[in-house]
Amino acid sequence: MATFPDIPFPPDTPKLTISNPSGDSIPLAKTELEALLTIFEEQENVRFSEVELVYVDEVHIKEINTEYLDRDYVTDIISFRYDEDTGNQSIEGTLFCCAPRIKEQSKEAGTTVKSEFYRIFVHGLLHLSGYDDQSKTDKDAMTQRENHYLNQAGIE
Repeated sequence: MATFPDIPFPPDTPKLTISNPSGDSIPLAKTELEALLTIFEEQENVRFSEVELVYVDEVHIKEINTEYLDRDYVTDIISFRYDEDTGNQSIEGTLFCCAPRIKEQSKEAGTTVKSEFYRIFVHGLLHLSGYDDQSKTDKDAMTQRENHYLNQAGIE
């Protein structure tokens, strides 16, 4: 189990909702994700007002990818940010995560399934916060931030 510092949640703790229409087993506890979200906000100087985390299967992630991004393939995560002109102080967004793809990636990377699920969650938060991974430089910067937050949470 991940170790998180004891951080009291302020009354305006971001709202995190999780749904799992994929039916796959998900190795993360909502309280752990909320703690990680709070650490992320403090260190990135952003505020999330609402984050919806939706675990889908390969068919649905491919449909979303094709319909909204014109990409006809399965991916691990697709993030959508909904707020406009709030800077980064009231971020609202949805993270569509492909549970089977994340599990496959953990095998490919030689990491635990749990750590890969955390990595993808952080990756999505970074996208919602304005990070991009279209170039190698940007992708490397995102990977460094992901590693930082996994280390903060005691996840290897």
